[in-house]
Amino acid sequence: MPEALCHCGLRRRFIWRLLLALPAFAALPASAAGTGEQRRLQLVNTHTGERIEEAYFEDGAYLSARMRMFDWVLRDHRSNDVFPIDRLLYDLLHELAATAGVLPRYQIISGYRSPATNAMLAAKSDGVSSQSLHMQGKAIDVRLEGVPTARLREVALAHKGGGVGYYPAPDFVHLDIGRVRSWSG
Repeated sequence: MPEALCHCGLRRRFIWRLLLALPAFAALPASAAGTGEQRRLQLVNTHTGERIEEAYFEDGAYLSARMRMFDWVLRDHRSNDVFPIDRLLYDLLHELAATAGVLPRYQIISGYRSPATNAMLAAKSDGVSSQSLHMQGKAIDVRLEGVPTARLREVALAHKGGGVGYYPAPDFVHLDIGRVRSWSG
């Protein structure tokens, strides 16, 4: 019987094809394999009282619809302008809470700022940059539940994930994913 018609030949070819494909599967990033990893955040906007507690990342993928919900809570509360917050900023919040040993539950002082809001705030205070990363969705001012802001500052500085500003009087920490630097206000 010719090999093409024999079941053993078909089986052999199937096994060879499977073995040849294994390196391609091994080369896939873990995220493509659906790791089951989930990243959640709880954010409470101190100005609007709005709260969200959801996963923004699951099985190796960012959840676009949920991220838009987070973006809404982090909008410029003065103008209601919404801007897409950088995914790395969400990851930074998640990682800092994990390092601090607490659930990622944050009070949000300031998320996205429209250029008009930022200009107004910069005119009132030397502590607001006219080129703030808040306008690019790459900065956030926060408190982390259960962690003193001085400790959050230490954790963020050790992480070296971007800029860290410490504001002890109003009791918040500025975090951004720009160049690594630090200051106190």
